[in-house]
Amino acid sequence: MPGPGMELIGEEEKREILEVLESGYLYRYGDSSDPKFKAKVWTLEKEFASKMGSRHALAVSSGTTALLTSLWTLGIGPGDEVIVPGYTFIASITSVIFARAIPVLAEVDETLTLDPTDVEKKITNRTKAIMLVHMLGNPGNIDAFLQIAKNHDLLLIEDCAQACGASYKGKSVGTHGIMGAFSLNVYKTITAGDGGMIITNNQELFNRAFAIHDQGHLPFRQGVEQGKRTILGLNFRMNELTAAVALAQLRKLDTIKAKLLENKKILKEELSDIEQITFRKILDKKGEVGTLLTFFMPSRKSAEKLVASLGCTTIARSGWHVYNNMEHLLGKMTVTKEGCPFNCPLYKGGDMNYYKGMLPQTDDLLQRGINISVGVSDKGLGSAFGIKITSTHDEIIDIAHRLKKEIKNAL
Repeated sequence: MPGPGMELIGEEEKREILEVLESGYLYRYGDSSDPKFKAKVWTLEKEFASKMGSRHALAVSSGTTALLTSLWTLGIGPGDEVIVPGYTFIASITSVIFARAIPVLAEVDETLTLDPTDVEKKITNRTKAIMLVHMLGNPGNIDAFLQIAKNHDLLLIEDCAQACGASYKGKSVGTHGIMGAFSLNVYKTITAGDGGMIITNNQELFNRAFAIHDQGHLPFRQGVEQGKRTILGLNFRMNELTAAVALAQLRKLDTIKAKLLENKKILKEELSDIEQITFRKILDKKGEVGTLLTFFMPSRKSAEKLVASLGCTTIARSGWHVYNNMEHLLGKMTVTKEGCPFNCPLYKGGDMNYYKGMLPQTDDLLQRGINISVGVSDKGLGSAFGIKITSTHDEIIDIAHRLKKEIKNAL
């Protein structure tokens, strides 16, 4: 099973879906006085905002559209640069490109999130925003990036796709920056198969995001009336069935997180006496989600030997989560003033070149890095080996003993 939420799909999700199906009303809008309208999307938005500690939440069709809607909402477009990590799912980068802006790749550090020092070096007079990706369920260095954003008058956008349930200093990820984007994809902490959420504390930004996601409408229309639209928008709406599943999953989030952290603690403690490995740096141990256990082998050679014995991969080989593997991004991009929404973003004054090896610090970490599943089993993350949220204590110990043996053999 890909993610912990999918493992726990059960009676709660069935009840929510059946309520919608039996009503025969699948559209996100309806008359609140009509008993057929169950308002699952509205309820999800309300409960998600409350859970994350945000004033507003908006349900959309995917984590990717959550990012793109956020970028458009913030007015990011042609000529603007957005700093993103070289280790992230490609949607973080393509959303910037489809906003017709320029993704500027920066290094990650031992947290496997953006390195503040390198980000400072990448800031130019065209930089508009920093996209801090809370990768693999762990918050990035929020304090550092809030200060950098303040010093340089930049927007801080939080990509929380892999970190639903994570927090930093007691405050949910996504609420520190100007806007936060989440995913409900099957590989995430909680899932509806697909879907996404946007959160913000800014009423004006929420109104604009709502209009972008729904053909220019303001919140909250109840039917199909056109009314006075504010801007041109698209259709990134969520339907009632998706929201029904997401709602049931959201109500399980605390249980999911608690179990993941419990299982991860057992697994990590069994490996803690191996001096040659270094665990990923966690900035807020109470705030992580615990979907994966990540460590670094002392060398690339030992890492390759280990994954060969486990039947998985190093993080460096984890598909479109690593810039080196994004063949549809790599290569010199010729720029025109007209721009292009696919692979030649507008860049006034020169060319943008993305090439293998351009982020040596990131490369070194990912070549030595190993992701062990605690709740997210995803070959695309390199986490094909490990445990599940439903694993028993004895199963966790057995996996830990095997992993420990293989690590020592690889050293």
